[in-house]
Amino acid sequence: MQNVIIDKKRIWVKAVYDKNPDFDENVDKKMDGFYRSWDARRSKLAAAMLKGVEPKIDKGANILYLGASHGYTCSYVSDIIGKSGLIYAIDFAPRVVRDLWFLCEKRKNMIPIMGDASQPQTYFHRVGLCDFIFQDVAQKNQVDIFLKNLDMFVKPNGLGMLAIKSRSIDISRKPQAVFNECRNVIESKTKLIDYKLLSPYEKDHCIFYVQKTQ
Repeated sequence: MQNVIIDKKRIWVKAVYDKNPDFDENVDKKMDGFYRSWDARRSKLAAAMLKGVEPKIDKGANILYLGASHGYTCSYVSDIIGKSGLIYAIDFAPRVVRDLWFLCEKRKNMIPIMGDASQPQTYFHRVGLCDFIFQDVAQKNQVDIFLKNLDMFVKPNGLGMLAIKSRSIDISRKPQAVFNECRNVIESKTKLIDYKLLSPYEKDHCIFYVQKTQ
C-alpha cells in the first residue's frame, strides 16, 4: 500500500497534508518525508493490517467511511489515497461531525457528512461511486447496514471492510457464534477475501474484507 510502512508491529503513514500531528501521534522524519505513527488500538483498520489483512486502497481512490467519528482513521486513509482521492466521512453525531469539519478544512480530500448509515438514501445525493467502503458502526444490524451501502455506493468488483463488534449485536452470545452467523450472511452476498479476529487490539471484534460480486 502506498505511503505505508509496517515496522516491528507498528504502522507509519507518510504525511501528505501536514507534518504536524492531527491526534497527538508521533511523527518521524524519514528519507522521503514525515511519517505519522498509527495506533492499532485506536483504529480497526490499523488493527486488521497488523493482523495480516492487506486491503487494496490505492492512491486516488474514492472511499466511503461509515462511522468516521472524530476522523482518526480517516486521517490516515486521507494520507494513503493522497490529494487525488476522496473520502466521504459519515457519522450521525453532530458533535463528532463538527470535529470532522475542522479536520476536513485541513484535509481537502475528506468530505464530512452527518448521516445515519442505516438510511443511506438520506445521503445518496452527496456520495459518489466509490472504490472502497470501510464500516465501523456499533449497531445491532451492522451487517445489513454494510451490505446496503456496499450495494448502493461501491463499484462492481469494488472492495469493502466491515468491523464487527459482537457485543453490539448480541451481548448474551459468545462472540465467535456471532461472527460465524455474520460470516454466513456476508459470504452469501459477497466474495470473502479475508477474515481476522482483532484481539489483542480490540476485544470481541473481528474484520471482514470482501469484494462486491455484482
